[in-house]
Amino acid sequence: MFDKQHTIKAPVTVSGVGLHTGVQATMTFCPAPVNHGYKFQRIDLDGQPIVDADVDNVVDLSRGTTIEQNGARVNTVEHTLAALVGLQIDNVLIQLDGPEPPIMDGSSLPFVDALQAVGLEEQNALRNYFEIPDEIRFVDNARGVEIAALPLNDYRVTVMVDYNSPVLGSQHASLTNIEQFSEEIAASRTFCFLHELEALYKSNLIKGGDLSNAIVVVDRVVSEEELGDLATMLGKPKVAVKKEGILNNVDLRHKNEPARHKLLDVVGDLALVGRPIKGQILAARPGHAANVAFAKKIKKKMLEVDTSPVPQYDPSRPPVMDINQIAQTLPHRYPFLLIDKIIHLDGTTVTGVKNVTMNEQFFTGHFPGNPVMPGVLQIEAMAQTGGILVLNTVPDPENYWTYFLGIENCRFRRKVIPGDTIIFKCQLVSPVKRGIAKMRGQAFVNGKVVMEAEMSASIVRKDA
Repeated sequence: MFDKQHTIKAPVTVSGVGLHTGVQATMTFCPAPVNHGYKFQRIDLDGQPIVDADVDNVVDLSRGTTIEQNGARVNTVEHTLAALVGLQIDNVLIQLDGPEPPIMDGSSLPFVDALQAVGLEEQNALRNYFEIPDEIRFVDNARGVEIAALPLNDYRVTVMVDYNSPVLGSQHASLTNIEQFSEEIAASRTFCFLHELEALYKSNLIKGGDLSNAIVVVDRVVSEEELGDLATMLGKPKVAVKKEGILNNVDLRHKNEPARHKLLDVVGDLALVGRPIKGQILAARPGHAANVAFAKKIKKKMLEVDTSPVPQYDPSRPPVMDINQIAQTLPHRYPFLLIDKIIHLDGTTVTGVKNVTMNEQFFTGHFPGNPVMPGVLQIEAMAQTGGILVLNTVPDPENYWTYFLGIENCRFRRKVIPGDTIIFKCQLVSPVKRGIAKMRGQAFVNGKVVMEAEMSASIVRKDA
């Protein structure tokens, strides 16, 4: 799995008819900055409103997942989102001139092909994974649905479906490596049972569905007269039933294609939690309603975990900025360059790491018999971390200086001694105005706060 965030190198466009609305639409995937996430933009509406791909924006689950925000609605988003997750793309603006992404062939493959054609671009920020901390489970006894997420340092999905159908029977599908999505899952097409077709049409759904973008499973004996009526309903001269128990529109791409498509739907619907997931997902008889309910449980747990102020530090992951990149940004040098790496950086928050060793020059004179890191140097290290954040607010940080202006409400909670690793977290308390930044900073050792303060700094052009 990727460590850093990715977007696409250039815009790419696909066009087609929407499955349920039947409206012709053009959809353009556009590159987006770090921490942008997935957003749809209805460019056909006044003001071109944005709709975040967020589980809290789900408003309808009639045979697909529909989201709405700012007075704009986007239908059937799951196949589009599955393609983005499967390619490990983090940041994309999806511009749409209609109410629904095109159904294409009923799978995610056309989207995957288009995105791969323009290529991915690595961005200078770590992916903000949500690592499942403990078992999360959703059960719907009435429908026989059960979905669970278990801790795992990877992303794996296993799906089981059973429709009590003599044609389908029980089917399983698994995604054991996200890099397999393009080859193993993306091409699996949407499907429905023959007995559902008439009900879907009467419900004003699948206006854009035909025998080229869906698998129709025939799960009962059908007379020639019924097949004739079905052909008329679908606007086809003739339809027939294959020996596999599907209509003669398509050949199955996999024997378990329906199960693989259900897995695709799970991947797409779980994208609505807003962050890439690390965990093992096990789903029995999933559907969009269950997937979204489960996504809400994951997001709830995610928010509970996020309320903990302690930053997560994994030394095995590459940093956002190493010591050489920090030295290119800050003017400080030995013995006053006090930050070793930056592990998180976005528009409002930065996290830096300082490894404290007995070789620090200040230990020779500061309590040499009982070495303790001076509090003023802890503040300086935090200020340097905050300086990285402030410089990140301008497009050309190499042309600016940052100056420490003030400190308030500073508290030292615990000693910092050789062998400690300090995690500094600084967060803007308000947007930078007139070159002045105000931040709240905390320093952690072993998950405990050792120091905290409110700081202000100014950012000044070097040629000013």
